[in-house]
Amino acid sequence: MGLGVLEPNSAGHVPGTSFVLDDSSRALTPSDHDTTLKYDRRGAVPIILVPQPSDDPNDPLNWPLWKRDVILFILSALSVIASTLSPLLAANTVTLSLYFGRDFTQMALLTGYHLCGVGVAGLIFVASARIWGKRHLYLLGTILIIVSSAWGGAAGKNYASLLWARALFGGAFFTPVIVGKITHTIGWEWSFYLIAIFAGALLPLVVLFVPETAFVRPGDQISSDTLFHHLNEDRELPNANHSNGNSNPSSFEEKEDHPDHSIGRHPPPKATFLQSLLPFNGRKSDVNFFKLLLRPFPLFFHPAVLWACLIQGTLIGWTVMIGVVLAAIFLGPPLWFNEVETGYMYTGPFVGAILGFILSGLLADWSTKFMIRRNKGVYEPEFRIVLVLAQLVFGCAGLYGFGITAAHVGRYGWFLPDFFFACEVGGMVLGAVASALYIVDAHRMCSLSPSLFDLW
Repeated sequence: MGLGVLEPNSAGHVPGTSFVLDDSSRALTPSDHDTTLKYDRRGAVPIILVPQPSDDPNDPLNWPLWKRDVILFILSALSVIASTLSPLLAANTVTLSLYFGRDFTQMALLTGYHLCGVGVAGLIFVASARIWGKRHLYLLGTILIIVSSAWGGAAGKNYASLLWARALFGGAFFTPVIVGKITHTIGWEWSFYLIAIFAGALLPLVVLFVPETAFVRPGDQISSDTLFHHLNEDRELPNANHSNGNSNPSSFEEKEDHPDHSIGRHPPPKATFLQSLLPFNGRKSDVNFFKLLLRPFPLFFHPAVLWACLIQGTLIGWTVMIGVVLAAIFLGPPLWFNEVETGYMYTGPFVGAILGFILSGLLADWSTKFMIRRNKGVYEPEFRIVLVLAQLVFGCAGLYGFGITAAHVGRYGWFLPDFFFACEVGGMVLGAVASALYIVDAHRMCSLSPSLFDLW
């Protein structure tokens, strides 16, 4: 393997280890081209498509690019609206505390119960998506956003009703910036009503233009691991282990989870528009629903999954905590901010999140390519872990800096706490990207399970 990555005790190819085709010292030769495989031939060097598109016209990989872009745009817009729900009340914490006559802890529970709802929904919905596809969840999720948002806005002075509405919801850091202005201008209820209105406008688009995207391909479809074996059957690679037995280590999940629809010789006809409107179009897995529902819990004993949860969860927890207490820090003495000014304080974490995503994209690609070149063209999933060094720098600096400056806002003012909050959020994004990429690349059986990394 090289570069400090330990060799496995047993023989065989390690899942995730991949042969990089564009390495200058290992250029493709004509013998590397397999007529049974499909390639992207738009560039100078053909690239093998992974996964391989089937011959079925209903395969999303065969859909025109404009159709996939429309689906991506609609789901992205809906995701933006859905992600506003977690920090929705951040700028209003003190205002709502006075409105309902409740203490600060009970106001914080409005966010806590929402996050509990998100966690429970993730377990149920991901298992459902694995079996019946994703379209019914797109529809159900949009309807839940509309109903719960309208419910939250109409709760009035009924704290229990608002609490249940928040739990039914289940962040985007720009939300409190807008919500502070909304609350100050037209009332906190409209922060809920506006979400219901925008989600309601997107519901017809989801119904009409977002068909089922889950598709079961034949069990012998190529993966990056089988591609590694396929390209190296007739030539020797340094740091590559060869096995006489397990030639397709990643095919287990295909055979276990997916029903076999590849018996017929001819592809089925293309689904009509009316058929695409149905919320269900057949099972996508033969595994029992309750088995999929409970499968994430044993995964917590997997060292890599436990590490990823700690890497992500630690800074996510601190981010939620800072978001909740921020209003209490700045709405009171010595700065006496109002809702609008407190909302503007979330501009820092919003910018930090954007920069974190940009930086993670740049560093993830650069560091991985650098490590691949050092490893003679062979990619190892452990190269993704390098990104946590940036998380360590930004996350720790943000937490320590925010704690020190927020405790003495009279001395340091508002800018430095906001700056360090932005650093902490940027570190959170870097860690989330690093851990998710490593799990997806190194432990596909974990990433294919209904885990916390699945959003839809």
